Amino acid sequence: MNQVIPPFPHLLDEVRGFWRPLPDKPEETPEAILQALWITAAGTPASVQKAQSMSLPALDSPAADRLRALLDRKKSGAPLGHLTGRQHFMGLELLAGPAAMIPRRETEILGRAVLARLAALIAERGAALVLDVCTGSGNLALAYAHHAPRCRVFASDLSEEAVALARRNSDHLGMTGRVEFRAGNLLSPFDTPEFLGRCDLLSCNPPYISSTKVARMAREISGFEPELAFNGGTYGVSILTQLVQNAPRFLKPASWLCFEVGLGQGEIMAKRLRNMAAYSEVETWEDEAGEVRALAARSA
Repeated sequence: MNQVIPPFPHLLDEVRGFWRPLPDKPEETPEAILQALWITAAGTPASVQKAQSMSLPALDSPAADRLRALLDRKKSGAPLGHLTGRQHFMGLELLAGPAAMIPRRETEILGRAVLARLAALIAERGAALVLDVCTGSGNLALAYAHHAPRCRVFASDLSEEAVALARRNSDHLGMTGRVEFRAGNLLSPFDTPEFLGRCDLLSCNPPYISSTKVARMAREISGFEPELAFNGGTYGVSILTQLVQNAPRFLKPASWLCFEVGLGQGEIMAKRLRNMAAYSEVETWEDEAGEVRALAARSA
């Protein structure tokens, strides 16, 4: 049914009425949500960040119908990234959808940590071989390839659907062939002589939410995003434990393992790494609140 859409301020009041802030999506304010949905309904899918730099177009009747439908879905709890089909991450406008966790701004902390280490490694070695596991939509792997073009990047995810989305992202960004995506559990797709003991950097944004907390998560996450991407087992560190134990088999001497951690896990994991003979140096990277959100460990 064609309809006349109310003015932006009236719709903004509607969004404010059902909006609930999420700490892991600070960029999603009522104004930003409505702007992104409006522009998407007009035929140009856009993330919050991209939409902020665009002017609001006029909506014809079909576009007004689309906006009404998008607002109704947002009100029912659907993530904004599923409605716009886009998410901004480290300067890249990515495709987003239910096949993988929507990239979060907090994961850019890990991304910046990796790029800092890569810059030093490439300056020293001329190039770098990078593995990214639990790659999801491919956001980190593609960011590395984009910002550090002298690295060769391989990435994996247990979910075939996530790997398919990552490959679509590679094509969408005009980066076809810059990252090789494989399906498989953690490092198992790379357990070959090509990678064993030959990697300069290994990164991971693993599932790290404890199983007991999953049921208490916001419905926008637990009801719409794949549980495989955030459920980290009984204590939330089962994947992290496998990662730190197996990573040294793949790393060259004096190379780096970098990974994201959940709130309250940073110091525990840093202490574990410092007690392991396989690692000689451990760095912590904090968020704006002073919480450790990423770790970097140098192989002995």
